[in-house]
Amino acid sequence: MINEGVQVEHTDSKTIAAKSATVLLDDCKSTAKKQLAADPQSANEILESLSACVQKGIADEIEKANEEIAFQAEVRKDMAAMVENYTCADVTMNTTEAKRTERWGGREVNVMIDRPASKVHTIQNFLTAEECKAVQDAAAPILHDATVADGSGGSKLSDSRKAKQAGIKVHWDKEDSGDLIARLSRRVYDYVNHVLPFDIKENGQEDLMSIQYFGRGPDDETPDRYMPHCDGDCTGLDFKPGNRMATIVMYCDVPEVGGATRFRNSNIHINPKQYAATFFSYIDPVTMKMDSGFTEHSGCPVIEGEKKIVTQWVRLGVDDENPWNSFNTREYIYYVFEFNLYECAFKLNSIMLVVINSGSQVH
Repeated sequence: MINEGVQVEHTDSKTIAAKSATVLLDDCKSTAKKQLAADPQSANEILESLSACVQKGIADEIEKANEEIAFQAEVRKDMAAMVENYTCADVTMNTTEAKRTERWGGREVNVMIDRPASKVHTIQNFLTAEECKAVQDAAAPILHDATVADGSGGSKLSDSRKAKQAGIKVHWDKEDSGDLIARLSRRVYDYVNHVLPFDIKENGQEDLMSIQYFGRGPDDETPDRYMPHCDGDCTGLDFKPGNRMATIVMYCDVPEVGGATRFRNSNIHINPKQYAATFFSYIDPVTMKMDSGFTEHSGCPVIEGEKKIVTQWVRLGVDDENPWNSFNTREYIYYVFEFNLYECAFKLNSIMLVVINSGSQVH
């Protein structure tokens, strides 16, 4: 029962925003009216003043909102970091429930997160046992300790990543004859182009990567795992041509215990399922802004059994003339020419020319 004279006000984010806008506009209109009353002949100046008042008010409100968003994002990330080890240690944790389920090529697709710059999907039965065997056979003689980008264009060993890996070149010239690896790789790009509007080609892309994690029991103090990281830029900044913007992780062998893929800032937990795949993209195709941390992910420790995956990192802005390895982790692309006295290095985007003496190294 609501008695007479009681006012009921519904408040949510939209009504708060509308009220704030009304107060802002009323304040600016009140100032403009006073100016008009004092000097009726200065209408143009008053309109300019009104516009400036509104503009400043909006800028102040946006700044306050951005500060609040940044604060809440930091709190969210700190909380996610604190529970990371607990969620990985809980081997009974189920895969997060999907937002919705779709179909692609006869396969079930579970959409886990669907933000403009942050998408995470799982695709069932993405690859076959024969395709897995083909990749693993190609990887066997060249497996080596996994590395991470070193920030200067190369790679290095790191305690944050413990696994074996091998880059697998795709023989596209054998695609028409039914090459299994080429067939799998084509499916990868087909799915990327199904989700993103970039018409990505295989030209200049990174090799397929076979990655293998091995469980050595619950007492192993340094289990095979991959600590939280982003595959590309996840700071919300503008996309830089040539960089990664999507990833597909395909599960060939799954461990008995451990090995989940976890997107901690989105609270998404994915238990690996044999022959399934996890796709995630970290670019807004409209604004070309990068993800702001929602696709940061980790590979939980493998405790028992083996986890063998195939990963494709997908780049935008590469081709045969500008392949992936011409871009380093500082977003530079180098073209080196032989001259009598000089070598030239060009920075992509700004085309900034750096001239250095012949015989010196390009860094």
